[in-house]
Amino acid sequence: MTALAETAPVADGVDGTPDLRVDELRALEAEAVHIIREVAAEFERPVLLFSGGKDSIVLLRLAEKAFRPAPVPFPVLHVDTGHNFAEVLDYRDRRVAEGGHRLVVASVQESIDRGRVREDGPNASRNRLQTRTLLDALAAGGFDAAFGGARRDEERARAKERVFSFRDADGQWDPRHQRPEPWSLYNGVIHRGEHVRVFPLSNWTELDVWRYIRAEDLELPEIYFAHERDVVERDGMLLAVSEFVTPGPAETVQRLSVRYRTVGDLTITGAVRSTARTLDAVIEEISAVTVSERGQTRADDRTSAAAMEDRKREGYF
Repeated sequence: MTALAETAPVADGVDGTPDLRVDELRALEAEAVHIIREVAAEFERPVLLFSGGKDSIVLLRLAEKAFRPAPVPFPVLHVDTGHNFAEVLDYRDRRVAEGGHRLVVASVQESIDRGRVREDGPNASRNRLQTRTLLDALAAGGFDAAFGGARRDEERARAKERVFSFRDADGQWDPRHQRPEPWSLYNGVIHRGEHVRVFPLSNWTELDVWRYIRAEDLELPEIYFAHERDVVERDGMLLAVSEFVTPGPAETVQRLSVRYRTVGDLTITGAVRSTARTLDAVIEEISAVTVSERGQTRADDRTSAAAMEDRKREGYF
């Protein structure tokens, strides 16, 4: 049975005419399923990067569809910064258990303890430290392909990515030397020690992701929907107050109705003011925004115009 036949239909347009967005979603789904199966055929030890964020949730769903009724033939890997939202970790563990997947956790704290990386301070962002932890985990597991949920619409460096993103023996990426992918033909030839990052959601948009979540009735961590939370405004972002984010002398704690467009290290991931408590309400909000989720809510992408590209060259997601 194909992925398209497995999926329940989405409602037609409000006037009774077919909703063309349904066909668009199914075309994106079919492309992603094809890519996932291609990787399983070409590589010996793939792994799927899973954070519990919306994009990796969709990616895991697509992997399940690609191989159903057989189990997904590769593990899922979470690079744990130690600065995670508790709701996301709870969701991660529940989703992996329900799906019968094998979870591999790579800990940034363990990398710090082993001297592989050094943090700037107890409350500093560990986002950049993830790179070393990820590369060590890929090497330890012998993984030669890693699925990621990155999309080209997120950020200018990610817009440069191919679907198969070649990484050298040091895990580095060179945007000037990427392999052509004519007619969706993917070159997976690598030498020992090299690997490929694979992005089946490359051609999706944030709105596509949310519509697919609605179409598939996928569960999400509750922080993606509006809720009351204590936050401080810092550098134009609303950061959740926690043991890692404490108010400064000139900062005031506010109790606001917020939600998250993306999840990550809570020291650099901002919330947005929102009253959207349902999928339909979130989709309506996203339809009206003009700033990408990373541009609006991720401090690590604001350090310079080339911040993401610099990290990706070093081996970041």
